[in-house]
Amino acid sequence: MSDVTKIHITSALSSQKIIDLMEDFPDLETITCSKSLFDRIPKKYLEALNDLDIEVAIEYNQGAKPKYSKEEDEILSLAKQNLTAKEISKKLDIPIKRVYYLLSKNKENIKFNNFKRKYDENTKRDVKLLNDEGKSPKDISSKLNIPIRTVYYILKGY
Repeated sequence: MSDVTKIHITSALSSQKIIDLMEDFPDLETITCSKSLFDRIPKKYLEALNDLDIEVAIEYNQGAKPKYSKEEDEILSLAKQNLTAKEISKKLDIPIKRVYYLLSKNKENIKFNNFKRKYDENTKRDVKLLNDEGKSPKDISSKLNIPIRTVYYILKGY
C-alpha cells in the first residue's frame, strides 16, 4: 500500500477515476489540479470528496522543471574565476550554449575574455614605433612579417 497523502491530477475527474484514486491511494488527503481543471469538476464530485475528507485544491505545476537551476550558482562562481565558457561546460558536463544562456540570464553581466588576438601588444607597439620613425605601411608589413591590411588596422587604433 502507498502512504501518499497528496497527488496532482492533470485530467478531469470522473466517478471511475475517484474510485481508482481511492483504491490506489487509501491515505489520500489532498488532490491538486490547475484552475481550469478545477472549474470543470462537477459540484457533486467535490462534495463527495469533501465527505471523504479529501480536499481538492488549485495548484499550478506547469512546464518542465529547470534542468540546470542548481548549477547556475556554480557556473557564476566559475565564470568569476575567469574560466572560459568551454572550460565551465566541460567541468560541469553541460552544453556550452547553456553556460552562455545561464550567464546572460544573470544580472551580473559577466563577459568572457576568451577572444584571442592574433597580434599581441608588443607587435602593435612595434608597428606604431616604426610608423613614428617614418616607415611606410608596406615597409612595416615586410619587416614585421604581418599583412599590410593589419598594419593599417593597428594604425587606425581599433
